[in-house]
Amino acid sequence: MRPTDYRLAVTDAERHLAVADARMRRLIERHGPCGLVPEWKRSPYEALVRAIMYQQVHGKAAAAIHGRFLALAPDSSHPPPAAVLAFEDDVLRGVGLSRQKASYIRAIAEAAHAGIVPLRRGALSRASDEAIIERLTQVRGVGRWTVEMLLMFTLGRLDVLPVGDFGVRLGYQRITRRTAPVTPTEMAAAGERWRPYRSVAAWYLWRAADA
Repeated sequence: MRPTDYRLAVTDAERHLAVADARMRRLIERHGPCGLVPEWKRSPYEALVRAIMYQQVHGKAAAAIHGRFLALAPDSSHPPPAAVLAFEDDVLRGVGLSRQKASYIRAIAEAAHAGIVPLRRGALSRASDEAIIERLTQVRGVGRWTVEMLLMFTLGRLDVLPVGDFGVRLGYQRITRRTAPVTPTEMAAAGERWRPYRSVAAWYLWRAADA
């Protein structure tokens, strides 16, 4: 999907959600147009590496680690898989990665070298969301949530609802004024009314969680 087509689709999504769900309509009125903007130039390989670095780390700290990692390849915008596999452990640990995360980054690089993780986004353009999830979760350290973030923020897929995401569930809990936490199963059932624009609904639920 081209960026211009994506923006038009998001506008359609806002209209659809406003009609399908009164609570979602109120969220849209409160927070305005959806700000979901994919990183169109980021490859799946780069997106997974970045996602691992940002997992369970404060945003500013993760950005600093990622920046130091990118600086390891001064002649490229991002260290290619061969370079990552050639780095000594001390090099990866030196940018701020834990031993476990360094091993996950190596696993992604190995999977990219083997052709499991694509270096070009076009390699996934015709695959379904579930097929991409099945393919990429073969890689050690890459879970379903990580691939869902790639689908939403790199590939621009519009019908992804990350039910395992705490913020999404918290946002739904708040707009429904529930006292008990929302389970992933309950979140999945609630999201059926938002098809085929569940990614946009998730963006508004994140806004509700942050409010």
